[in-house]
Amino acid sequence: MAGVERTVRLTAWVRGHVQGVGFRWWTRARALELGLVGSASNLRDGRVEVNAEGPEVACRELLVALRSGDTPGRVDSIVERWSEARGGLTGFVER
Repeated sequence: MAGVERTVRLTAWVRGHVQGVGFRWWTRARALELGLVGSASNLRDGRVEVNAEGPEVACRELLVALRSGDTPGRVDSIVERWSEARGGLTGFVER
């Protein structure tokens, strides 16, 4: 339908020097600015997993920001997965 924005879920696994450098906090701030809900979580293997739900255009903007080189630390690569929004999320949390 015209004028109706599709709501999606972006899962992004971010590899690089992204733990202990404020990366999750920075990601949360960008996500909240874009009106997204979800989380940024440290994984045992040193990656950060970002789950964001909201309008597809806003999720794509977050992905661009993650790849921008303006993040704390250093992003070497990002693997992304797109899916239907699951709902039930409020706010954006760091885990």
